[in-house]
Amino acid sequence: MCRTNGAPEPAGTGGTTGTDAAFTALLEDSAEDLYESAPCGYLSTLMDGTIAKINTTLLDWLGLEREAVVGHKRFTDLLTVGGKLYHETHFAPLLRMQGELRGIALDLKRQGHGRLPVLVSAVVKYSTRGEPLLIRVTVFDASDRRSYETELLHRRKEAERAHAEADEARRQAEADRARLADALAVLQRSLVPDSLPDVPGLETAVHYHTAAPDQLGGDFYDLFPVAGDRWAFFLGDVCGKGPEAASLTSLTRYTLRAAAHHDPDPAAALATLNAVLHERYTAGGDPRYCTCVFGIVEPGGEHGPTVVRLASGGHPPALVLRSDGGAEFLHTPGGLLVGVLPDAPISTVETVLAAGDTIVLYTDGLTEARTGPGRDDLYGEDTLLGFGTHLAPAAPGEVITALTGLLDGFGDGLNDDTALLALGVPADTSLIRPATSLPS
Repeated sequence: MCRTNGAPEPAGTGGTTGTDAAFTALLEDSAEDLYESAPCGYLSTLMDGTIAKINTTLLDWLGLEREAVVGHKRFTDLLTVGGKLYHETHFAPLLRMQGELRGIALDLKRQGHGRLPVLVSAVVKYSTRGEPLLIRVTVFDASDRRSYETELLHRRKEAERAHAEADEARRQAEADRARLADALAVLQRSLVPDSLPDVPGLETAVHYHTAAPDQLGGDFYDLFPVAGDRWAFFLGDVCGKGPEAASLTSLTRYTLRAAAHHDPDPAAALATLNAVLHERYTAGGDPRYCTCVFGIVEPGGEHGPTVVRLASGGHPPALVLRSDGGAEFLHTPGGLLVGVLPDAPISTVETVLAAGDTIVLYTDGLTEARTGPGRDDLYGEDTLLGFGTHLAPAAPGEVITALTGLLDGFGDGLNDDTALLALGVPADTSLIRPATSLPS
């Protein structure tokens, strides 16, 4: 809404005389007062830069007196050293070519050696004949903007530094994990054999799956010769994970080896291990234990049957795949965890392997694997027996290959270490294949 003389009429005044008078009074600033007290700096210079006029606002910002500036200083005298260099190399040449410049960032000198960051706009005034007469310059205080930009730059550098530190920490962590994985792999190999020895009259195969690459597994196995033509073998699972489990695994493995060479009877070997673990840990208030199945095999070759005698301490039963296509568990009822009681009952079982028969030992990582859409079911011994029945007859290498594929199919349902060991009599006893190692 406007009055008849073109001046805007304040909303809601109703055109009253008192309000009109007050509004008119606000607009009675003189042009000189508007120039001198403007919220920005104004100055005019001759073409050589000599200051011909400057407003009070800019003088106050710089702490200068008008008499010392007008006619005595040039615009460049107000600039810092860096500002003078920029003025000579960029500002002045561009202004002469273009006739105007807008929003140029410069620093002005203040009395007391301070500096004032500003944004400068300049325009050349020309005569009617097109001759340059003077330069009009507008100066805006950019202190707050400069502080904001400085803070942004500081924050950006901090963010870049933090990002670089995070990248370095991530690289270091990855390197540490790689070194740890290498060290654990070396230590893990010291706890279980890389491969199995050749056993005359038998085929063998093994597989070891470690659930966590950054932790030592707690499963163990071994196969080695004892007195005569007999061979001892064992497979088990110690409680816990990590270094403590590794220590228990090492003690268990070497105790069983020593016990087997002293007395190759399976029950005697497990009884010795039970006594050692109970004395070393449980009796001292730090109970640790393992499950284990220990066996002695006497290959018969072409001249007789292959006899296997097993003793078990709380371990899942061995699975036998027969050459006629059947499968069965060799149960050893009553066997307790090894190391819990000072005198644990140990049960034994004996079987004969005919040509084409295979015996499979496994840890509970296989039977306790989670299955089903919600990973709510256990694979279980009954399902394993059905798997073996469907697979039989099969040589040790074929059995371990099939079970390895089964483990891979569990995906994230397989969350525990799993060891598999298979021994079998070749269907053709004249063709004795060497031991087979299937590392995880």
